[in-house]
Amino acid sequence: MRYQPIDKSFFEANRERFGKLMKPSSVAIFNSNDEFIRSGDQAYVYRQNSDFFYLTGINQEKSVLVIAPNHPDIKLRQILFLVETDKQTAIRDGDRLTREKAMQISGIANVKWLSDLELTLRDLIIWSDHVYLNIYEYPKFSTEIDSRDHRFARQLQYQYPAHNYERAAPLLTKLRMVKSETEINLIRKAIEITNKSFYRILKFVGPGVHEFEIQAEMEHEFLINRSTGSAFPPIIAAGKNACVLHYNDNNDIIDDGQLLLIDFGAEYANYAADITRTIPVNGKFKPRQRQLYDLVLKVQQRAIKQMIVGNTMEKYNTFVNNEMEREIIKIGLLNEEEVKKQDPDNPLFKKYFMHGTAHHLGLDVHDVICKYEPFKPGMILTCEPGIYIRSEAIGIRLENNILITENGPVNLSADIPIKPEIIESLMSRDKEN
Repeated sequence: MRYQPIDKSFFEANRERFGKLMKPSSVAIFNSNDEFIRSGDQAYVYRQNSDFFYLTGINQEKSVLVIAPNHPDIKLRQILFLVETDKQTAIRDGDRLTREKAMQISGIANVKWLSDLELTLRDLIIWSDHVYLNIYEYPKFSTEIDSRDHRFARQLQYQYPAHNYERAAPLLTKLRMVKSETEINLIRKAIEITNKSFYRILKFVGPGVHEFEIQAEMEHEFLINRSTGSAFPPIIAAGKNACVLHYNDNNDIIDDGQLLLIDFGAEYANYAADITRTIPVNGKFKPRQRQLYDLVLKVQQRAIKQMIVGNTMEKYNTFVNNEMEREIIKIGLLNEEEVKKQDPDNPLFKKYFMHGTAHHLGLDVHDVICKYEPFKPGMILTCEPGIYIRSEAIGIRLENNILITENGPVNLSADIPIKPEIIESLMSRDKEN
């Protein structure tokens, strides 16, 4: 990470809150992410396990956190283990964290080398009745590769089969779903950088430009504002490409008269923004494009009003689906008679609007979630209705980032232009200049 603006008190508070959710006489163990080889001796750019970062602030591989909140020895209640590097590694890859630097970042007083892990952990586990292990439990996650946490859990259960093993994931989900003021401000910063990038795009875009050139302009702006880059692979989709929900080839030439869908977000201090805007390539919406754009914007404005304390994701999505169905009928893409006869498990509007309208946002762009949990103050969600008409090569999606508060929803991305007349005005002014 190029920049670490988070005070250690944030990580200290997160560990304390996690510890209070643990059972008595228990220990919790968290591993950093693996480093993955790309080819030869080259690794992919490293990204820390979000849970590990949330509890430590450490962005280094081969690290282990151990928490035992009520251990009799105060020095063993929180321990951070780091790999000790030799001179040759430092020459090749640069210096790794010293124990002192890790203490400053994390607020953990007891930092040991990884070579001390086995003996220290044996002492802690023999003392404990319960062992918390952190296995990633995002509902849509699937992989054939075991994580470092997963491999560690299997090994530990083999070594200590008589212990009671507990899941850390539900506790972390409970904590991470509700953002602290520190997290809200970091996401605001990520959105602010994303906004600067959008203004840069509005000045640059035009017929004949490649989608990847838009991505280059975008990421240039991210990096010069101390973002670590894109929070996810950006979608830069012109014309028919916008009808592919996760399009990221970003390789086509943009033609005059097309719409350009841009789904993008900066990552700042590991926290994500996630914004979508759809703009006319030549700076002016055609009447049909404007009709569909206004439809999506209208649904989004109504949807945001539903993002209130006590509502649920199921009720929210049902509301948005009903609104979208109603608007699609109004413009003649569906008629009421066929809708009345439709299969309720496969509604006809899904031909034109086939995805959910919200997800949690935080350390992960699709952040941890319990979909049955009512909306609470401090949650940050996206609001992203869209319409996709393949026969017309039109895809429109509009996405804002919304903070749930006791006083109603707050649009954290309100400064990013979304009204069509403002976008046209900005693009017109930029072309004149």
